Amino acid sequence: MLLEKIASKKSVIGILGLGYVGIPLALRFSEAGFRVLGFDIDGDRVANLNSGRSPIKHIPGAEIASMVAGGFSATADFARIPEVDAIIICVPTPLSRHREPDLSFIVSTMETIAPHLRAGQILSLESTTWPGTTEEVLRPFVDKRGLTIGEDFFLVYSPEREDPGNPNFTTRTIPKVVGGATPACRVAGEALYGVVIDRVVPVSSTQAAELTKLLENIHRSVNIGLVNEMKIIADRMGIDIYEVIDAAATKPFGFTPYYPGPGLGGHCIPIDPFYLTWKAREYGLSTHFIELAGEINRDMPEWVVTKITDALNDRQKSLKGSRILALGIAYKRDVDDMRESPSVLVMEILRDRGALVDYSDPNVPVFPKMREHKFDLKSVDLTPDVLTSYDAVVLLTDHSDFDYEAIAQYAQLLIDTRGKYRNGNEKVVKA
Repeated sequence: MLLEKIASKKSVIGILGLGYVGIPLALRFSEAGFRVLGFDIDGDRVANLNSGRSPIKHIPGAEIASMVAGGFSATADFARIPEVDAIIICVPTPLSRHREPDLSFIVSTMETIAPHLRAGQILSLESTTWPGTTEEVLRPFVDKRGLTIGEDFFLVYSPEREDPGNPNFTTRTIPKVVGGATPACRVAGEALYGVVIDRVVPVSSTQAAELTKLLENIHRSVNIGLVNEMKIIADRMGIDIYEVIDAAATKPFGFTPYYPGPGLGGHCIPIDPFYLTWKAREYGLSTHFIELAGEINRDMPEWVVTKITDALNDRQKSLKGSRILALGIAYKRDVDDMRESPSVLVMEILRDRGALVDYSDPNVPVFPKMREHKFDLKSVDLTPDVLTSYDAVVLLTDHSDFDYEAIAQYAQLLIDTRGKYRNGNEKVVKA
């Protein structure tokens, strides 16, 4: 019955968590002709979406309005779960202060929806987590409801693979990994995502799907950690690491270029490796390689601040009391996503050491409310007078909207953490 409803597009899709993962997914199902009901605990976000307004920079409001016109609606009433045939969970999975997995959003979501689960539904978890979460955390809620997984209820794990700001890939074109709690669950998961995603990649279990997501991001974390360490070595040797990377990238096999920066940002790469590190302890294993890469990337903001301090000292200025302008505080180019942004860590270290810190970011006009970071700041305009007024300007996120020529012309001192300036300008210090 469920498979028939999905194939005929008569099934109703429920998206739980309307953020950077949930909204693109809702758009894709709506575009494919499904009725979508979105759930979120943020009343303001619900109201904005129902009014056709987009809370995410790279998703135009016109797309949200079109989705609403097509039958989409958002709600904070989780008692409406029986209305949907597919329940897709896209809630955050952060780390605790002790760098251990925090599944509180998943658990609270399951506690809220469990009384409303019914036969004939499929439940898919997309949040990144440790191998075993679907079986060990989600399945007991379903079992206690008296539903039989694989017969009258279907449980799958399908990790999100969004890349905000990347115009080359969309939700539809990024292959979707799906693992089921049973073979029948996997078939249901393939059916659900197969109607909206160009390629579905089935794996043998939810655990395999969960570990796939971790491997993808650990791969990036380790390679970025390597190139960040190479950057420090090259800097000490007086060698331009970007020249080295560009030269190495000409090798047509056995090398993939990764680029250094002020640290790791986004919800996935700085966090996901520690999910596996935590779970590996259960099996008596230590993830030395993964943890070392994490430590290197974690230390990058401190290294950047050291370069700023040294550059100011070379100009007979102290860090304390200096006016510093941070360019770009989103975690990656051309997005407004602030999650785990290393730019914020750099700003905090500078502030704590007595610098007077401002920022400019065309995608973040006002510093947002964050769980662990607080700045009462607004983005400043990059006029010549503004740029000249700062003792140092620090390029942290290389947004396309920045006028890099004007920045180099008017900044007294320019700290470049992204390799944007290669022409030997004496005002530029590479970090």
